[in-house]
Amino acid sequence: MNNVIREKLLLPNQGKNLLLHSCCAPCSGEVMEAIIASGIDFSIFFYNPNIHPKKEYDLRKEENIRFAEKHNIPFIDTDYDEDNWFARAKGMEMEPEKGIRCTMCFDMRFERTALYAYENGFDTICSSLGISRWKNMQQINDSGIRAAEPYEGIEYWTHNWRKKGGSARMLDISKEEEFYMQEYCGCAYSLRDTNKWRMANGREKIKLGEKYYSKDDK
Repeated sequence: MNNVIREKLLLPNQGKNLLLHSCCAPCSGEVMEAIIASGIDFSIFFYNPNIHPKKEYDLRKEENIRFAEKHNIPFIDTDYDEDNWFARAKGMEMEPEKGIRCTMCFDMRFERTALYAYENGFDTICSSLGISRWKNMQQINDSGIRAAEPYEGIEYWTHNWRKKGGSARMLDISKEEEFYMQEYCGCAYSLRDTNKWRMANGREKIKLGEKYYSKDDK
């Protein structure tokens, strides 16, 4: 597991069992490694109906399953639920990244995570989403806290995974594992807007399933 010096992490309120919402392998790799190093009992919860199209969804999920199996971490694979996501996003199609559509998306995913945790004996939930520098960490934490509030005994863990080399280690793991490299946030609207920007800047549109991290990358 690499010679990384880590602090021992503890779940809030003496929690014993963590349900980690994972969006993808590149974001969750470092988070999983840190949790494993701390001896925390946890399972992966994959609920990401925002990811579009299905080809991209399957690529991200399979990479996440591969890394979880490598470390013998239970992987909970939920329904794709894409139609429900599009229904909730109705009227927000032109909202910018980090806007109200993203809040809706975080709320939807964390509400399902919190419900599963409550029904299956977990006392803590968190997400790998916050490690990405492209995300608003406060926006993510607010959604997580909101999702956990209705359930007695469930708490959202607001640990900052970016600190103490977390972001750099995330990239190192992605290269070591040669993870699939996603080039947009995930939803149909982020794909649309990313391709629009690329075309305006003389770049080709995203080609799904073609770009991977490499051990040879500097």
